[in-house]
Amino acid sequence: MLTFTIRRLVLAVPTLLFISLVIFMLLQLAPGDPMAQVPLTVPPEVKEKMREALGLGAPVHVQFFKWIVQFFWVEPQVLIDHLFGTTFSEGQLRVLSWQTRSPVMDIVVQRLPQTLWVVGMSYVLGVLIALPIGIYSAYRQYSAFDQIGTFVSMVGFSVPTFFTGVLLIVIFSVNLGWFPSIYDTTHKVTDWDSFVFQLRQMIMPVMVLALYNAAQISRFMRASMLDNLNQDYVRTARAKGLGEKTVVLVHVLRNSMIPVVTVIALGVPQVFGGAIITEQVFKVNGLGQLLITAIEANDLPMVQTLTFIFALLIVIFNLIADILYGILDPRIRYD
Repeated sequence: MLTFTIRRLVLAVPTLLFISLVIFMLLQLAPGDPMAQVPLTVPPEVKEKMREALGLGAPVHVQFFKWIVQFFWVEPQVLIDHLFGTTFSEGQLRVLSWQTRSPVMDIVVQRLPQTLWVVGMSYVLGVLIALPIGIYSAYRQYSAFDQIGTFVSMVGFSVPTFFTGVLLIVIFSVNLGWFPSIYDTTHKVTDWDSFVFQLRQMIMPVMVLALYNAAQISRFMRASMLDNLNQDYVRTARAKGLGEKTVVLVHVLRNSMIPVVTVIALGVPQVFGGAIITEQVFKVNGLGQLLITAIEANDLPMVQTLTFIFALLIVIFNLIADILYGILDPRIRYD
């Protein structure tokens, strides 16, 4: 397993480099000019100096190399300096946003807690809801619980999150007035009342994403459980006198989790990308809204960095899923 992990980490390096090159070239071909928003009163020679300061005067391959060095070498040094108080990154050029003229990673770090609070909480809640529903629905196939669970899952998976979010706002914010319709990103938890307000403003965006995630994962869990419940080893275990609880929760569940692990692991980066719409609906000042704002402003360094972070998450969680395969099923060998 250690050899496989090291081999996959080594393989991830050229993979990420290729992904970063593709993202960079695609964004370079996109129309638009970051200097288009500069007032017409600015002289042409000043515009040209601003263009060179933004790195637009260099050839494409030079711009790409500088971005790679800044992202993989300078930014980790900035993190080390922040954690340990060192000065490794002092004076080095960082990836700057064309829109705000400030380091891109500083903005990402500022927005990340909001996304983790809403998106991370919703995904954890969705998984915790989906797994027991999928397990019990498969064990009680065609029961009333299974029929209701199937209906709710189909609705949750089919209805888009922007419709669900607006519907909850109309019902619980406009008509009932129970929850705030806009997420206050400046709110800080200092006492019990502020903690209650934080929970109230998180309920609707978290439930919208949790319903969507739980609907998908529960269907995979149910299908995987049904496939394993009909296997010969289950009948053999029952014939040997093992209890039904042991058969289902130990033998069947462990084998059924193998394909579900892939869905859960690869769903993490998808949730970060899919939260763009939900963050727009509830005005959550997170990474999703940051990406939309950067696209509208033609802020290529910001768009490139966020897109690459999403790709990096996919590679990392794909590796985590493969490692979990070996933990769940000892028959899998990576030699």
